[in-house]
Amino acid sequence: MKALTINVNIPRFIALQVMGRLNRRSYYDSIFSTVKLADVPEPKLPNEDWLKLKVKLCGFCGSDLSLLCCRESPMAQPFTSFPCIFGHEVSAEVVQTGSRVQGFTRGDRVTLSPSLTCEPRGISPVCPSCASGNVAGCERCADGDFSPGMFSGICRDVGGGFAEYMVAHKSQVFRVPDAVSNEAATLTEPLAVGLQAVLDNRPKDSDKVLVIGGGVIGAMIVKAVRGLGIGCSITVAEPSSFSAEYVKKSGADHIVSGNIIDAAERITGAKAYKTAIGYRFVQGGFDRVFDTVGHSPTLQTALIVTRSKGLASLVGIAHRVSFDPTPLWLKLLTVKGCYASGYHDTENGRVHTFDLALGLMEKKKVVVEDMITHTFTIEGYKELIATNMNKVQHRAIKTAIRFD
Repeated sequence: MKALTINVNIPRFIALQVMGRLNRRSYYDSIFSTVKLADVPEPKLPNEDWLKLKVKLCGFCGSDLSLLCCRESPMAQPFTSFPCIFGHEVSAEVVQTGSRVQGFTRGDRVTLSPSLTCEPRGISPVCPSCASGNVAGCERCADGDFSPGMFSGICRDVGGGFAEYMVAHKSQVFRVPDAVSNEAATLTEPLAVGLQAVLDNRPKDSDKVLVIGGGVIGAMIVKAVRGLGIGCSITVAEPSSFSAEYVKKSGADHIVSGNIIDAAERITGAKAYKTAIGYRFVQGGFDRVFDTVGHSPTLQTALIVTRSKGLASLVGIAHRVSFDPTPLWLKLLTVKGCYASGYHDTENGRVHTFDLALGLMEKKKVVVEDMITHTFTIEGYKELIATNMNKVQHRAIKTAIRFD
């Protein structure tokens, strides 16, 4: 079968630190490329707790781009293994089930929560994070039956969605309701990420919320807030007029394309104080801030414009950041990391974020199909990557490889 494989190793990493800066095509179209199209055998079920899936669509994530461009933090290296088939935003059809799999039959439409936690790895008893429902924070994702890998798509032994077929553990698979299209199902994973961030940092109706970055995850956060029926004020900081237009349509009240500190004064009534050098300091500000970019300037700004005892959620993943911590201690702020999705205790029992996301899409409280602006065949992967390297020029929001 055709599959898109990725291999990040030290020689490639070193070479691409130079070549990638000179020509970005080097990352995917040179002798040092981390990604290539390959013919590989169809996967077999690891054991009777697994399913084999025929992939319909697989979305291309910003983390996929960071990975192939060698921008990921070395701290995550122990929890990945290469070479592997990458891709983790999946819409698929069941073609085979193990004898211990219940509730799924051949032909079922499904999507995938990609985390490779204790249960898929055959680890018992499960780690404290998995036991608490925080499966994305699994403490044993380098152990058990498979090579290291936090999720399907960065594990040598468990292929991801950029292939005609893949396997998934029964704990990873969620049935797609009839009212949810394959395109929407493909975006369950990024919607679940946005939804998880909101549930972990849930605004009140009276809050003033800031989302830094109006890309896919920024839009998903806005959609999640509105889908949950939260009536708070939402401001999105996004320089691209194309992305800003979309997040406005998704439910944002205010769009900021310029200085965020000025916007904090105008929208929240905060007061900015001049300093002798560097950033201004803001008293007052937004109640809750979601930074979906995660770079040093955006994190610094997030802390500056969060009100006293407010909460800033770091959703974007960057290699390394540096910032002045003065707002952190002077305003008694809380900063939360946010990653992937997990389980939540509700009045109906423990529910996975994927079930909540699929329910919101089924009831049309959240619409995501229109986010897929470009699809490609697997043979067109170079054009896919080039499009993601310049989304503004191509007016792209979310791209995907289509197998159906």
